[in-house]
Amino acid sequence: MSATLSIDSFSDHNFNQLAALIQSYSGIKMPPAKRTMLATRLRPRLTALGLDDVDAYCGYLFEAGGLTQELIHLVNAVTTNKTDFFREPVHFEFLRDHILPTCMAAGQREVKLWSAAASIGAEAYTAAMVLEEFRRANRGPDYSILATDISTEVLELAVKGQYASAMLDPVPSALRGRYLLQARDPKRDQLRIIPQLRAKIAWGRVNLMDEHYQAGRDMDVIFCRNILIYFDRPTQHKVLARLCRHLAPGGYLILGHSESGAGADLPVVQVQNTIFQQAAR
Repeated sequence: MSATLSIDSFSDHNFNQLAALIQSYSGIKMPPAKRTMLATRLRPRLTALGLDDVDAYCGYLFEAGGLTQELIHLVNAVTTNKTDFFREPVHFEFLRDHILPTCMAAGQREVKLWSAAASIGAEAYTAAMVLEEFRRANRGPDYSILATDISTEVLELAVKGQYASAMLDPVPSALRGRYLLQARDPKRDQLRIIPQLRAKIAWGRVNLMDEHYQAGRDMDVIFCRNILIYFDRPTQHKVLARLCRHLAPGGYLILGHSESGAGADLPVVQVQNTIFQQAAR
């Protein structure tokens, strides 16, 4: 069977069902303007299941008992995985120039960082480079990184730490030489993060809509960037409150450039644009 994804074959009722399911489970808003995008992203799932159109897919989910086994694939299909190395570099500069020296001055032996919407790993590996550079240059504290995402597909890619060389262009040349390996086959035009950095990162699946997160409650830094924009305001506030539970005293919560905690009652103070700090005890 071939998947015909014309907008006419996707009923209002089924779009609304899917949109409600996606938002309740993942927090991602799915307004009517995204209807065609949703149908397009579901094409591989229709092909895999041998279904003709999205209405048939909804029948499989909501009437034929397919929801339990299909939900993870649906979430993988609809999540947006835009990410870059050294994206919003001011945050990594703040980590290098302020957070790490503060931790070192306080005598910390380890810095714990959580990348809470890690996608394919660029943010976590960028943080690892910054942390390792500081440790090497200053005999600074050791570090560990937790990197999580709702999508199992992107986590599988992240664990490998292998990327098209063009994606790694933002990495400074000095760091490229220390932390990236050329693929053995030059025709592949790929680079891989060195094993020593990959070993510093623990990967796991976390849904930010869950009431409780499988993460330590003593994180010195939590990056949660460019995911809240897909949530409505009440969901944003709930997620931020849950993340704050995992900050160590004096820990930092870092959001994306277009995000803020405005209107949320959170136990943090803003120290820079999109950077917040938990009160020290």
